Amino acid sequence: MSSSGINDTPLQINGAGNESAVNRINGAPQPPTAVRNGGMDGGLLRTPSLSSFSLTEYSAKPTLSSEDRKTHLKKIVPDEFLLPNGNPDYLRLIITSYPRVREVCKETPLTHAVGLSNRLECKVLLKREDEQPVFSFKLRGAYNMMAHLDPAESWKGVVCCSAGNHAQGVAYSARKLKIPATIVMPKGTPSIKHLNVSRMGGHVVLHGADFDEAKEECARREKQDGLINIPPFDDPYVIAGQGTIGMEILSQTNLQKLEAIFCCVGGGGLIAGVGVYVKRIAPHVKIIGVETYDADAMTQSLDKGERVLLKDVGLFADGAAVKVTGEETFRICQEVVDEMVRVTTDEACAAIKDMFEDTRSIIEPAGALAIAGLKKWVAANPSSDPTRSLVAVTSGANMNFDRLGFVAARATYGEGREALLAAKIPERPGAFAELIKAVMPHSVTEFSYRYANEEEANVLIGISLTAPGNERAQQLQTVIGRIKESGRMDVVDLSGDELAKSHLR
Repeated sequence: MSSSGINDTPLQINGAGNESAVNRINGAPQPPTAVRNGGMDGGLLRTPSLSSFSLTEYSAKPTLSSEDRKTHLKKIVPDEFLLPNGNPDYLRLIITSYPRVREVCKETPLTHAVGLSNRLECKVLLKREDEQPVFSFKLRGAYNMMAHLDPAESWKGVVCCSAGNHAQGVAYSARKLKIPATIVMPKGTPSIKHLNVSRMGGHVVLHGADFDEAKEECARREKQDGLINIPPFDDPYVIAGQGTIGMEILSQTNLQKLEAIFCCVGGGGLIAGVGVYVKRIAPHVKIIGVETYDADAMTQSLDKGERVLLKDVGLFADGAAVKVTGEETFRICQEVVDEMVRVTTDEACAAIKDMFEDTRSIIEPAGALAIAGLKKWVAANPSSDPTRSLVAVTSGANMNFDRLGFVAARATYGEGREALLAAKIPERPGAFAELIKAVMPHSVTEFSYRYANEEEANVLIGISLTAPGNERAQQLQTVIGRIKESGRMDVVDLSGDELAKSHLR
């Protein structure tokens, strides 16, 4: 791993029509880094983004200059844990943090996913962070930072703004350390989330209609009451806490066979911590990050060599719905991340199903991203060695029960076992029968008819695909060809169209 200093990485705002809108706080942009995506896009359509600035937990902080950043780090990290260039020595931080992290976190198992392994013809191992006391890896980083606070300051309390796993990690840690904790959440936060934080001992403040207003209230309380803000990812001790996952993985597996570790990526704390440790101990192991197409701040940032601020993000994998990466996490990821993989909503749903079939456990969408990315990476990087080991960190299991129906419906698309077609058929008797005859023997899973005019009708039809995974694309093209053969019907494959699938279901 390189020990280079912190880059002066300006923050780029990415969105339609403003590719050059760069917030140049300090310095000039760095040249782009090497290709990180590894050809994983596969030509798949993006799922539509939601205009969700007010719904996203984490937004941007201005980029500090190198010297300002190092000055800031010196206030946080003792001199003995700093490298000569002023950056934190994360190997020492992680090793010395582990005993404290173990005060609240267990060493989660690295379980063999037998079903996935057989299908992918390799050894798939799941690092079960969904089994932590708060059902998420976030507890490691939050507790580690809070355990390192100066008691002379922490007695006043801590504060954070979150409605996700970070809030539960802070509340749980505060109860263990006997530190008052204030958790600011928007008024619209589901009751199951703020009641759970309250049960853990956190003082919940419901304020504002969205996260912007909640964050303003959080900042106000921090300043007014002298509270310490606990960030979700962009802090050396938070990163070191997450890095203890890397320690455990390397002690639980055969390093000679370990080829890659897959981590979901939001702000970058998990992959930065795991990557910075693994690359020092086992540099041959690939560190691969996974994001959704509609929340890919890290992928875009690594490609451009500077932090990119997304205008909007998709919220399905809400635990990783981050508009901009952390500054310190991005610096680390530039050095330790080998590839980034992007996946669709359907692929994430299929990964949730894979997890359930192998473990009988339900994980949240963000927690399933690593599995989805692993599957996609294996398909693009086949190997003749069935003993190679690949690890996916299942990062969380805080799943809303009412989302399970959506996940079950969309998993079939993610597995490629169902296709959605839009057909134009003649508006005359017998046209439906002709369409069904062309589709047979495939089962019709969905059917929606809409009258267009006296000449033709529009039909959305879902069909099941029964061929083995690598033959389903050809099977679908055969069906499309049969429909078109009549000369009176036209058809388009909409299996990758988010709007069409949402309309039909």
